[in-house]
Amino acid sequence: MSAAGNLRIAVLMGGPSAEREVSLVSGAACAKALGELDHDVFTVDVGHDLAPVVTELAAKKPDVAFNALHGRFGEDGCIQGVLELLRIPYTHSGVLASALAMDKPTARRLFMQAGLACAEGRVCTRAEVTSGHVMAPPYVIKPLNEGSSVGVEIVFEGDNVPPARDWPFGDRVLVERYIPGREVQVAVMGDRALGAIEIRPKGRFYDYEAKYTEGKAEHLMPAPIGEKAYAEALRIGAAAHAALGCRGVTRTDLRYDDTSAASRGASGRFVVLEVNTQPGMTPLSLVPEIAQHTGIGFGELVSWMVEDASCPR
Repeated sequence: MSAAGNLRIAVLMGGPSAEREVSLVSGAACAKALGELDHDVFTVDVGHDLAPVVTELAAKKPDVAFNALHGRFGEDGCIQGVLELLRIPYTHSGVLASALAMDKPTARRLFMQAGLACAEGRVCTRAEVTSGHVMAPPYVIKPLNEGSSVGVEIVFEGDNVPPARDWPFGDRVLVERYIPGREVQVAVMGDRALGAIEIRPKGRFYDYEAKYTEGKAEHLMPAPIGEKAYAEALRIGAAAHAALGCRGVTRTDLRYDDTSAASRGASGRFVVLEVNTQPGMTPLSLVPEIAQHTGIGFGELVSWMVEDASCPR
């Protein structure tokens, strides 16, 4: 759609997922930026009860829904389907791409079919994971459909297997070989890879706390990985975006293993971890930082997302 003139924009934020608090921060930042562009902006705090959300959207009839939700329901195709039924154009990826990206085992299969490297891994039951090591450490245990590293655990040599209690993410998990090396993340805008950033967490890994707490991780933009490797990271980010059929803005998370390659003068290898179809828009988020480095300010970024909004049905 074209964003000519002032638009009435509903910013969807909050949500019932484990990432609710992050979404509220993202949504507030986006609503503020869109308001400063003279759009008629109102926010919708999405909760477990969808009825008031539908009622409000039907009554206020926004031209566009800016989807600032993160995690399940907001990022997995569910709210996208609701918006299509209401015939409201919305930002970011559509129903299918959102669902594919959120389901990690399915996304892995599509990445590998597209010729992109993924870590060795398989889906295991909670009983398998908690009864003994399902592969030789180090390995990573992930919920099948959470974002922001929620529920992620790394099991290193000498660690005990994770306990079965306090696991609210279902009876199946994804177990992947731990890839040593560096955290590199690529922002894609439309069909263009904007840039790659390296993250150096100050803790054990780039977990939820490191992502959203000032001073818990160092951001290196552009990623200092060499010209050839940098170009390859951009290629992979764009290819992962395309493999899932994404649109709008995404962020692809990579591991860059140069632990042995560096001593040989080689460029190392990249492994795709996941594609985030609705990356964070908080003050510590990576996509706005990458965009800013390329000369795209926050206001311009969210304005482009609104212009790119669509309603496929």
